Amino acid sequence: MGLIQGLFTSLFGGGRNVVAETVEVFRENAEAGAARSADYQARALEQFAAEFMVERKGWFDRFMDGLNRVPRPALALGTIGLFVSALVHPMWFAARMQGIALVPQPLWWLMGAIVSFYFGARHQVKGQDFQRSIAASAALVPQVQANMAALKALEAGAGRPPELEADLSPNPALQDWSEDRGR
Repeated sequence: MGLIQGLFTSLFGGGRNVVAETVEVFRENAEAGAARSADYQARALEQFAAEFMVERKGWFDRFMDGLNRVPRPALALGTIGLFVSALVHPMWFAARMQGIALVPQPLWWLMGAIVSFYFGARHQVKGQDFQRSIAASAALVPQVQANMAALKALEAGAGRPPELEADLSPNPALQDWSEDRGR
């Protein structure tokens, strides 16, 4: 009896399970892996949401945002205005274009660089806004999954969700109405 007890104590005794510990060397513990995965996803979502938190803007930031919206419409409307002025008053337009022909080549390169950097920065800001909206949508995923599970349960005929089961008391007004309609 002592030999068998010693063998079992060495394998399973002392609060340890040598067989389980040996198996976990070759195969992941599913429960621990699921807990690690859930913890990893929760931390990633928290970090992503914290990175894209929107702070309240002051009057200067709002003014600058408004000012940043001016160049693109001004360029578009200015270009259309040039076409209209060429049609309405060709001599005035030709005189202005002769003035533009006198602008040196390096100044055109500088103007191109400024406009490119402006629109490149604007594109980056819009891309970050898009990422912020993705983070907000990703934070809603667990709620959507829970809602989908509840809808699938209802569709499968499982009845009402347990939190709504206490709500099934008869409605006397509805019963009177249905009896009156049945006459």
